[in-house]
Amino acid sequence: MFSPQNAPPRPLANRPRPCYTAPMHAPRLVFLGLDGLPWSLAQNLCAQGLLPSLATIAGSPWCRAIRAELPELSPVNWTSLFTAANPGEHGVFGFTRMDPQSYELQFTDFTHVHGATIFERLADKGLFAKALNMPNLAPVRPMRAMLVAGFPAQDLRTSVHPPALAGILADHEYTIEADTVRGSTDPGFLLEDLHRSLACRERALDLMWPDLAWDLFFFVLTETDRLGHFLFPALVEPYHPWRSEALRFMAAWDRLIGKFFERYHDLPGPKRLLIMADHGFTTLTQEVDLNVWLRDQGLLHLSRRPASEWDTQAMGPATRAFALDPGRIYLHTKERFARGTLSAAEADQLGQDLIRALSGLTHNGRKIIRHVHLGRDIHHGSKAHLAPDLVLVPEPGFDLKGKFGRTGMFGHFGRQGMHTADDVFFYDSMGSSARTPTEVGQTILDHFDIPAATRGA
Repeated sequence: MFSPQNAPPRPLANRPRPCYTAPMHAPRLVFLGLDGLPWSLAQNLCAQGLLPSLATIAGSPWCRAIRAELPELSPVNWTSLFTAANPGEHGVFGFTRMDPQSYELQFTDFTHVHGATIFERLADKGLFAKALNMPNLAPVRPMRAMLVAGFPAQDLRTSVHPPALAGILADHEYTIEADTVRGSTDPGFLLEDLHRSLACRERALDLMWPDLAWDLFFFVLTETDRLGHFLFPALVEPYHPWRSEALRFMAAWDRLIGKFFERYHDLPGPKRLLIMADHGFTTLTQEVDLNVWLRDQGLLHLSRRPASEWDTQAMGPATRAFALDPGRIYLHTKERFARGTLSAAEADQLGQDLIRALSGLTHNGRKIIRHVHLGRDIHHGSKAHLAPDLVLVPEPGFDLKGKFGRTGMFGHFGRQGMHTADDVFFYDSMGSSARTPTEVGQTILDHFDIPAATRGA
């Protein structure tokens, strides 16, 4: 069975000789991203013989546990990877952000990312990167690289570079994302559409890999995250009604990983393989709306009925604290927000009061919050002032939310799985260690002898 651990390449019989070879001082680097794949689940399925391709690295001593950046969301962690910078440097703290002047809620995208990407850093050195299905990379900006952005990209026209790639992918029926809106209430459709989405990734891989005209190749599979959100219990409960179909999808996913490993095996050396998950997953017990709790404590006031759960503009000036998904609490200071009233001293006191109160929250006798971090303690850099004042890490099963207009603090709203900051892993065929996606990004820069931006580049 194939092992990616620096195995010698097999002869490329009957194949055209590549017109490009990576510089000898910087071996080609191949990166496989597995969005939302918990390491404990992967190991369990590998041990049962259900993921034979992934099993080739599962028992390796070079496969190590890491921890997601906080908050433990995909845009935060993939951005940390492709900038080799922590959230305090790149400025992305969630799927959403609120404009401090207009109070409009905006969905985070690449225009909100500060600093240069790994792809641009390589281009500055005369090296070439390709990235396929990289989350939070849209709308793409021109650079000397071949890029296909992933979620939350909306259309191919703004999601690829060079622009001609959009037409090529469209001709091959490539779509950016599975339909999880319909899939959230129709498991059969969700699984069918995830198979279709996976086939799109495979066709795009077949298009972008073969010329070998690259130094760095990124390939990210996001389908396990979508499966986890809506059918995670089917992956861990032996008698779940959708288990066989969920495992059938995982088998197809594993076959694509095997194909990717074979492509790496056939790649002329020297070379290096990195594999990383961006966060873990667990079964969701309850969604916990922090804004309901803040409202009940007299800390969140609404000036009108919200038009939707995303209507942050309904927040009134008497508000002292509010939450945004997934567990971000902001203190409504006059220094930061147009309608804020808290002084710095009042905010410090309120922050300490909230830490004590939130740490004691329970549901049916179970503790809800594992840790409450001060944003300034965990986020450092030029954009740290954009960080939440408090970053909450929940106990497994409690998915922290910050909606507007919900009436109950607890509930279920279609999702069955939730992210975790732990149960994350990283593999390096050269055996290096990293503790976070940021450090994995720095490992890539180190490979090409490029100083990380956070080190004064």
